[in-house]
Amino acid sequence: MAAPPELDPSSIFSEKHSRLPDETVFYAIFPDISFTSAATSAASLHSLHLQILQTLTPLTSDYIWQHKPFSLSPSASPKPSCLCSNHLPHLHGHLRVGDNLDDEWFTVFLLFHISTVFPDLSIRVWDSDGEFLLIEAAFHLPRWLNPQTSSNRVFIRRGKVHIVPRHRLRNPNLAEALSFVVSFGEESVAAEAVQAAVRKRIEEYPEKARRNMHRVRVRVPAAVAQVLSQEPCLVALAVEGFYDRDIDTMKYAAKMERFLSRGREEELVSVSVKMSRAMYAQLVQQTFQAPKCYPMLNRSDSAYVEDELGMKIACGLEMMYQHRRKEGSEGKGSTWEAFRESLERSGYFGGLLPGSKEYQRLMQNAEEYYGSSASFSRASEMMSAPVRRIDEILALPYSVDDFKHVDVPPSDDDSWLYNGEDELNSELLERQKEMELYDLKHKKKQKSKEQDNVGPSSSSNSDAFNPGDIAKTMQAFVEKVSSYKGAEVPENRNLKDVDLDADRFFKDVESMMKSHGDEEASSDDDIEEGFSSDLDFDDSEDGIDGAELSEDIEDGEDTFMHSYSDALNEELKSTTLQKSFVCANEQAPKKDEGTSNAAEDMEDFTPVDVDVNLVKSLLDSFSSQQGLPGPASNLLGLMGLQLPQDDKKEGK
Repeated sequence: MAAPPELDPSSIFSEKHSRLPDETVFYAIFPDISFTSAATSAASLHSLHLQILQTLTPLTSDYIWQHKPFSLSPSASPKPSCLCSNHLPHLHGHLRVGDNLDDEWFTVFLLFHISTVFPDLSIRVWDSDGEFLLIEAAFHLPRWLNPQTSSNRVFIRRGKVHIVPRHRLRNPNLAEALSFVVSFGEESVAAEAVQAAVRKRIEEYPEKARRNMHRVRVRVPAAVAQVLSQEPCLVALAVEGFYDRDIDTMKYAAKMERFLSRGREEELVSVSVKMSRAMYAQLVQQTFQAPKCYPMLNRSDSAYVEDELGMKIACGLEMMYQHRRKEGSEGKGSTWEAFRESLERSGYFGGLLPGSKEYQRLMQNAEEYYGSSASFSRASEMMSAPVRRIDEILALPYSVDDFKHVDVPPSDDDSWLYNGEDELNSELLERQKEMELYDLKHKKKQKSKEQDNVGPSSSSNSDAFNPGDIAKTMQAFVEKVSSYKGAEVPENRNLKDVDLDADRFFKDVESMMKSHGDEEASSDDDIEEGFSSDLDFDDSEDGIDGAELSEDIEDGEDTFMHSYSDALNEELKSTTLQKSFVCANEQAPKKDEGTSNAAEDMEDFTPVDVDVNLVKSLLDSFSSQQGLPGPASNLLGLMGLQLPQDDKKEGK
């Protein structure tokens, strides 16, 4: 049902929230009719809403949520500010998880359950970290899927995770993605490994949700006992008020005006309170001094622990109650009045006159919907407006005698709070195994790729080795544009860990720099003399025009380069360097060739074949390594190439 105007749960989905709230899970349910039909009536969306609530009630009725219970609200009319969808009718909600992660995965279980019972729905779920379902299955995702490419791709449908493939829709919007999942669901179903990873997290629910509850016997004032007996879920707000207390709210606990009106003369009663394990841990693990007005037993008393826990709950309830009443954030009027006002604002009555026949029919439908959904949403409404509900409860007659002579069961065993090391180690070991399997899987895949793709360079297939692969691979590498991360190299290469002794490395660098500094210090005098002579400029140079000076410099550089090139060529004419290169349309020089043509004019040479010379040099360097690591094998390894061993030399 719609929420009161002041507490509209859809407001958190507003685009005004530039940053999603921390520790909060969001979900949206899209019926197929919302994008296949031209218009989806609000009545059909409300009907679906009611059916979903009725389906979930048996699963959630006894569960104590950490902050607020699971809830849904319809969004039938277009809302430009809605983050779920600004035009598609849907149901949405959010849940603050806090320190109780089980709330988040119980919510995921409920959403999977909804998708199974209602097959014509597509569901999105995410939290402040993003697509946390993908995070859970991170070791099994395709490599293209990352936080930047996962937008509008992940859905829950018919009990399975669906991922819209990139080769079908490059950058889908929400409507396109939903349409694809509905029309081509067999293509969007995620791999079985992804399904198994998510299924493993929710397969123990709802039993795990029940095991997460902890019952404890406490001694509290009669007013607190009355409130918790009528609304057990209010213990969540009491624990929240205690755990998140500050110096301002502590002032309310010092007086205890609402729940301890008689002060130390107030008689305490024993009751059994159910809460989550996270709530129990928050209460037990914090040291808190009881207010002076609160009646406490001596520490030596056997019931002191029950007294202390009850005191923390009572103080938390008092701080929450007084703080919310002061803030005045609950609004006025009953929940039905707020619901009716929200219908009027949304245009539900279409401008009809109150009292008309059509108006009465719409009003009757609204009353039936409100009455049907009230049993489920009562807890949500009460948690949103606890002050009003507490006042209603305490306005009814009650006394201490109502809680006397009642058999209160003992507290549950809390050894789980102190013996969780084994469970933590087991979880860490399981994650470690998952990482090792992931690494092993990729190593096997890498080896298979090397055997399939690097065939010519494999040592087992040396006869089919093609030297042209070296030149092509090197040319492709040189033509690539490097980024700030460095040069790009093939990803299927073998990477080995480097064993670097950091201390030894820095000592060597330090000694080298020290010796280099001594050499520079010994030549300081000569350098200073050279600088002093260079800095003696002629005053007549000040009048030289800047443009003329730059032209003279350029001419001088050209003249120097020509002179340098001519001198270098003259030097090379008397060497055998030319014979060491293979020219185009020629064979490699043989060892018995002489140097009779070494003095020929350099103008008669033919162009050098760069590719052939590159391959020849690398092969010669690799051969000289004699099977040991070296520059040639390292460089070619980065290129993804593996040269065969020189069998002829090995046989000699």
